[in-house]
Amino acid sequence: MTRVSRRSLLAGLPALGARPALAQAFPARPITLVIPWAPGGSTDTLGRLLARSMGADLGQPMVVENRGGASGTIGHAYVARSAPDGYTLLLGTNSTYAIAPHLMANLPYDQGRALAGVSLVARSAQALCLHPSAPPRTVAEFVAYAKARPGAVTFSSAGIGASSHLATELFMARTGTRLEHVPYRGGGPSAQGLLAGEVVCSFVDLVTALPFQRTGQLRVLGVSTLTRSELAPDVPTLAELGAEGFESSTDCAMFLPAGTPAPVQAAIAAALGRALREPATRRSIIEMGIEPIGSDAAELAAYLVRESDKWGQVIRSQNITLG
Repeated sequence: MTRVSRRSLLAGLPALGARPALAQAFPARPITLVIPWAPGGSTDTLGRLLARSMGADLGQPMVVENRGGASGTIGHAYVARSAPDGYTLLLGTNSTYAIAPHLMANLPYDQGRALAGVSLVARSAQALCLHPSAPPRTVAEFVAYAKARPGAVTFSSAGIGASSHLATELFMARTGTRLEHVPYRGGGPSAQGLLAGEVVCSFVDLVTALPFQRTGQLRVLGVSTLTRSELAPDVPTLAELGAEGFESSTDCAMFLPAGTPAPVQAAIAAALGRALREPATRRSIIEMGIEPIGSDAAELAAYLVRESDKWGQVIRSQNITLG
């Protein structure tokens, strides 16, 4: 950050409570929202909705920039190296911020030191799905079926370390089953593999699974969150069905480079909160099958510890490696 821009920010500190005075200091130019995944996915779509609303709120365009690759860590590393001035944001998923650090050695950034959490943004429930050719029709039947065929029942995922992979590993740990992993290159190909009968089961985003359930192309056994989804209130949770304590989802959170001035962090957090409450934006997010959440930085920090500890324990207990 230059000396001039730092003075501008400090000049705005006394007026933190007055939004127009703060706006004179920040933002003064367009803001970049980095999505660490390829265009077209649910995180990308969510990010573009938020960018449009937040940009209008802040009075400057918010431009989405996709920097995918390496399980989202390329985008995370880019933001971690960016100037801590509020002009580069990150919309990350738990497969990167909570799972990747336990799987990938020599990450080019330290999640806890390099990035400052703004807010937990949204959550997408997953569903345990079976190809209709598989005999089980309930979770109990599926567990018995898998236990009778240890290592022979296949499951697909979006790749090693993806939330769909770790959800299945958590399911195996909770139920004492052993399934055979068939990783694909992304959530779309993973779902297509299940639909084609290349594997027996998979964790699929609920919004993706429901249309195929209605046409009989998939069998949905249960949802992955602790509470039932508004999208499918008649579908019980896996925890209800005997997988005690089971909880998994695709979560999104927003981050800034560490060291971003507190008034700038506050402005970004306030704009994000208003975007998540704005009726049209909120409705669009819910129609995607995603639950808008929102939190303060302290709540996000506590969540990050819990989420990282949970998946770290699963990775160690299930002996999961990238090799």
